[in-house]
Amino acid sequence: MLLSLHRDDATVPAGITSEVIDLPPAGDDHDAMTTTANETTTAVIDGYLAAYGEPDADVRGVRIEAVWAPDGRLLDPPAAGEGHVGIDGLATALQGQFPGHRFRRTSAVDAHHDHVRFTWELVAPDGTPVLAGMDVGRLGRDGRLEQIVGFFGELPAARTDDDAGPR
Repeated sequence: MLLSLHRDDATVPAGITSEVIDLPPAGDDHDAMTTTANETTTAVIDGYLAAYGEPDADVRGVRIEAVWAPDGRLLDPPAAGEGHVGIDGLATALQGQFPGHRFRRTSAVDAHHDHVRFTWELVAPDGTPVLAGMDVGRLGRDGRLEQIVGFFGELPAARTDDDAGPR
């Protein structure tokens, strides 16, 4: 399964999927009213999650190059990685801490303008979820990720007027 993203003026490096995906020509604006992701965006998000959980460094590198812009930034609560090398470093550290674990998307990919959000779980080799969270990201004009900001766990409940203390 090989992904090759094409535009009239460029080809994005290969990654993993089951189809060729055509990107809009350079200069086209993203659909501002889109509230669910198209197949291209969903494939990029799934490629990101697959790369982040990939134990094989060579395969992971190909996947990262396919879905991340060269200057992409991945910001998770414990660490940040910039560029393909920095993002690969985060994935390597994750594999060291959670060997054999993988990510699985647990929601649809919600998108508008050039931003996305989705939820995920980190799953142990036996299928048990060990961590859940939500990522919010920004896509570049070529469809690759420019930034992902990760959040772990559920959002805390909002305080009501009856709750004591600061909001």
